[in-house]
Amino acid sequence: MKKSCAKKLKKNNDAGFTLIEMLLVLLVISVLIILIIPNIAAQSANVQDTGCEAQVRMVQSQVEAYTLNEGGPPATIDSLVPEYLTTDQVTCANGDAIVVTNGQAIRSE
Repeated sequence: MKKSCAKKLKKNNDAGFTLIEMLLVLLVISVLIILIIPNIAAQSANVQDTGCEAQVRMVQSQVEAYTLNEGGPPATIDSLVPEYLTTDQVTCANGDAIVVTNGQAIRSE
């Protein structure tokens, strides 16, 4: 009986990770995080710019709809706000304003 208990205890001591193995895993994860975080932050600005360009194209389509309905282009973007655009759509998410000049919607940084 004593031999079977001794064998069970010996098996339990062999399983598991050592402290050095755990530290190496943490080191690898830390290095990966250090390399990935700056790339994610750089892509955020690119995504904001792409979204703003899409919003400018949408405003341009509303300018064209206004021109067809009213017979001429709007003088300012404020002319579009009640029927064609909401107040949230006159600026981009990154804070750039959208202006209408000569019937063209452009981004004003």
